[in-house]
Amino acid sequence: MGASLMEVKRRIVSTKKTGQITGAMQVVSTAKLSQIQRHTQSYQIYASKIRSVITHLAQSHLLDAKAGNAKQSSEDGSSKFSGFDMLQKRPVKKSGYLIITSDRGLVGSYNSNVIKQSLDLMKQNGCTVDNTVIIAVGGTGADFFKNRGYDVAYEHRGVSDIPTFIEVREIVRSMVTMYNSEVYDELFVCYNHFVNSLQSDFHSEQMLPISEVNLDTDSEGVEMPNAMGNEDYDMEPSGDAILEVVLPQFAESLVYGAILDAKTAEHASSSTAMKSATDNAKDIISSLELTYNRARQSAITTEITEITGATAALE
Repeated sequence: MGASLMEVKRRIVSTKKTGQITGAMQVVSTAKLSQIQRHTQSYQIYASKIRSVITHLAQSHLLDAKAGNAKQSSEDGSSKFSGFDMLQKRPVKKSGYLIITSDRGLVGSYNSNVIKQSLDLMKQNGCTVDNTVIIAVGGTGADFFKNRGYDVAYEHRGVSDIPTFIEVREIVRSMVTMYNSEVYDELFVCYNHFVNSLQSDFHSEQMLPISEVNLDTDSEGVEMPNAMGNEDYDMEPSGDAILEVVLPQFAESLVYGAILDAKTAEHASSSTAMKSATDNAKDIISSLELTYNRARQSAITTEITEITGATAALE
């Protein structure tokens, strides 16, 4: 009985320490969530404006004209990397998927949901290990697809808890360079979209090539009026110069917004998971304390009975 009581007591102490750790992790994740939400809300204004500009240009058919020029320039071999490379369309032989996951665990079902839904999307699009290229942001996704034989052409680990815009630029340049080199012929962005602190939904969006197909709505999912297709633009210094700047900014805003959104969902998932773990620890402690008290009460009752019996025998 003594050994059993000591074992229960050790479990109570161990569970209390675990609960303290998960409680502290919940506080940290909640603080990070609060910080990144403020950052994300201010960034969404910029992202909405840049998408609106590109959408207007697409519906005015300016992008279609520039796509033709970009294709001709590429065929002539007379052009280096530029924003117009993102407009080139060609038959799809290989599909690319930018999949955003976390670098660590303890985030509940966050990673498994992204990976499972991404695999379902690949299957739906007829993608296999042989015709799919993975661009992984986050170690969990990179390791998962590597272990299953996928071609992980690019991986980025160690994304900051509050990502900066500078971190994204090299990712975007690498993706566009691989697209221009025909490593893949289309690119989708897959990540968890933050809904609230208790819910996140899988979201996917075609990033390359940029066309009217993936620009028929604004950032809030509202269809743009068809009347905009008839607008005339006066551009200074020139249409080419403006698009050369705006197109890379759109790609950067799309990827950066996806990473921000995914990180927000990650912090929310981590906070929820740690809260559940802390609550479970409290429940286990309550159960163990009840078991300990009952065992202790039984031991005391046994000792009293033995003493009473020995006293009666001496009389």
